[in-house]
Amino acid sequence: MASSSSSSSSLKFTVRRCQPQLVPPAIPTPHEVKPLSDIDDQDGLRVHLPMIHIYKKQASMAEKDPVQVIRQALSQTLVFYYPFAGRLREGPNRKLMVDCTGEGVMFIEADADVTFDQLGDSLQPPFPCFHELLYYVPATQQITNTPLLLVQVTRLKCGGFILAIGLNHTMCDGPGYQQFMSAWAEMARGATKPSIAPVWRRELLMARDPPRIKCNHREFEQVRDTLPSSNQNMVQRSFFFGPLDIAALRRLIPQHQHCTTFDLITACLWRCRTKALQIEADEDVRMMCIVNGRGRFNPPLPVGYYGNAFAYPAAVTTAGKLCRNPFGYAVELINKVKGEMTEEYLQSVADLMVMKGRCLFTTVRSYIVSHLARFNLRQVDFGWGEAVYGGVAQAGVGRFLGVSYFCSAKNGNGEEGIIFPICLPAEAMERFAQEFNHMLCNKSQPQTSSATFIMSTL
Repeated sequence: MASSSSSSSSLKFTVRRCQPQLVPPAIPTPHEVKPLSDIDDQDGLRVHLPMIHIYKKQASMAEKDPVQVIRQALSQTLVFYYPFAGRLREGPNRKLMVDCTGEGVMFIEADADVTFDQLGDSLQPPFPCFHELLYYVPATQQITNTPLLLVQVTRLKCGGFILAIGLNHTMCDGPGYQQFMSAWAEMARGATKPSIAPVWRRELLMARDPPRIKCNHREFEQVRDTLPSSNQNMVQRSFFFGPLDIAALRRLIPQHQHCTTFDLITACLWRCRTKALQIEADEDVRMMCIVNGRGRFNPPLPVGYYGNAFAYPAAVTTAGKLCRNPFGYAVELINKVKGEMTEEYLQSVADLMVMKGRCLFTTVRSYIVSHLARFNLRQVDFGWGEAVYGGVAQAGVGRFLGVSYFCSAKNGNGEEGIIFPICLPAEAMERFAQEFNHMLCNKSQPQTSSATFIMSTL
């Protein structure tokens, strides 16, 4: 059993880990090769997403060991989601496929000598101690020829536990992850099969023959960076939006302007981040909004489809226009770009991937947001009730740190809202916090902001 120490602010604790083991499906599963879709295997999704679910002690589960319950349920779930137990291989033209070998996923059992209450503020992203809660076994951060899921269950001294997951993003998106986790939780609670049967059908999002790009994809434009890029001196903070904060933003736009909560939050972050980075007024800036394509197809993609089925069309304007125009300008740009997402748009992305070598999205002066809050991953119940937190563990995707994920959360007062981590250079982060609080504390109601933040040095 390995042992290591971690600290969060003044809190220090030790995590003892057992040797990693492979958990295969509970019974033999088909051995076959299943190609990923041309949306799945684009360059920007060839990463491992760190996810985390945190549970309190439950008196009714006092006799149950969360490690055993979750490991056994995982083995049963892999019978239905057997591609997760396989390994990715790369074929000609960088085409990824799953070799369904049945080898299993990586699983780690661990114990931490700390209680739920002692962890305090570190129970929200960016989780300064996350490297202890999900140990990356050497070579498992590769994309091919390695387990597609890395799981660590850490028991806490108080009876609670933390489930941390490294997810190979090429296998599924937010809705797909929610579906898989819900099935896993159902099995833990005694089900014999998932209530929603998984559907592979990745051929539905393959490129056409011949491929043809029919939409304008500004998220994949090649842009020259005028400034040297660096990930030095970067910090992450997590901010919380409550109902009063949303109301404060709504007061900044005309009453007749149609928008969603997502539009408001995204526009707010885009403006604050652009100001914080002090981007030159004539430079283009991009906000790429992840939009689920499942309901945009006619007929819709089948219920149970768990592959990646989204695009991230880019709203583009200059930094000067974004920051000097009324707030409603940014909100309208976000609202409009979401409407670009159609069946043809997603098909055009698949075609573009084949024609342009599965290229990476534009990273220069770009920002990406994903609205995971609508899936409320806290509701994944393994028998210990709703999670205290369920969602991503930090900002960024792979080496690109300009991604924020909106997750549902409660603040210290028990107020429901949305929390998101963001990563910026330290000086820019201070400017972001000032801009952010300035937007929420408008003159109509100067004391209503419930925005809070947590900081972690990377």
